[in-house]
Amino acid sequence: MAFLELLGIKKSFGATQVVHDFNMRIEKGEFVSFLGPSGCGKTTILRMIAGFETPSDGSILIGGKEQANLKPNKRNIGMVFQAYALFPNMTVAENVAFGLKVAGASKADTDARVKEMLSLIRLDHLAERYPYQMSGGQQQRVALARALAPKPQVLLLDEPLSALDAKIRVSLREEIRAIQRKLGITTVFVTHDQEEALSISDRIVVMNAGRADQIGTPSEIYNAPATRFVASFVGTLNMIEAVVDDPAQNKVRIGDQRVTLAQSLAPFKANDPISLALRPEAGSLSETARSDAALHGTVTSAHFLGSVIRTRMDVGGNVISFDMFNSPGVAPPAVGDDVTLRFMASDLLVIRD
Repeated sequence: MAFLELLGIKKSFGATQVVHDFNMRIEKGEFVSFLGPSGCGKTTILRMIAGFETPSDGSILIGGKEQANLKPNKRNIGMVFQAYALFPNMTVAENVAFGLKVAGASKADTDARVKEMLSLIRLDHLAERYPYQMSGGQQQRVALARALAPKPQVLLLDEPLSALDAKIRVSLREEIRAIQRKLGITTVFVTHDQEEALSISDRIVVMNAGRADQIGTPSEIYNAPATRFVASFVGTLNMIEAVVDDPAQNKVRIGDQRVTLAQSLAPFKANDPISLALRPEAGSLSETARSDAALHGTVTSAHFLGSVIRTRMDVGGNVISFDMFNSPGVAPPAVGDDVTLRFMASDLLVIRD
């Protein structure tokens, strides 16, 4: 049995339903990210787990125990917010100790746990500072230690890195993941940043308009998107419009060129329109590249992006981007050049609406 279960969860605000029949089972110690744009329902689900919102229907179970009728302070859940939410009149040590004191822990146990938590986040030397004397990244680490101090069953992270600059975000997300693995705590992380979700999650839930479009590992989400929304939201993607040529042979037409797909086209008929997806990093102009499919086109632009050069080509009215590593001394193709993009047929994916 899974440790955290969300079964048939629905949530409406008045006549507006914001979460539609959501189901998921999360294992003990798993790190799951909810990824999606603003208004997709991801934070609402997090708040229902925490007890700040009540489901209109469905069950939330932790360790097999129904949580719906428990108040937030009875659920043994730790939560880290986007805005830190530290008490400005308390020192770092006092902030971390807050939940323990509310729970009635002894002074000796509280002092020992605070020392342990500050050591875990490597801020034991700042125990007597106040929040205003610390950087944003340090404050968020204190907020994490405070949430973990009472030894919660589940840790909830509500976009905790969005207020930080890019470099601090990368280092802090890696630190959060390392701490989570060390403690083995079941964690639910809400973000709209796809790189964050892909880099630290065991599984990702891609939310769209109150529904889970896809639940899978980072590799599954990125390499095998289940819907057009997932394909377009996660990573950079070429969307290619084609026509089914011979469904029995898995052949399609892109402009006047024919390509054989690795995926079955059994559900389609000849001349059905079809949408295909190809990641920019999947293609290469090299004649020695590992490939079993190719498309010919004309270069329309090339943009220097540092480590890569993103080049665009026109193929039967489709603009297809592909990435080349920046190799000093090797010039990218020029606008107007005729080129052949080689790739594996398995990288050209059928996308369903």
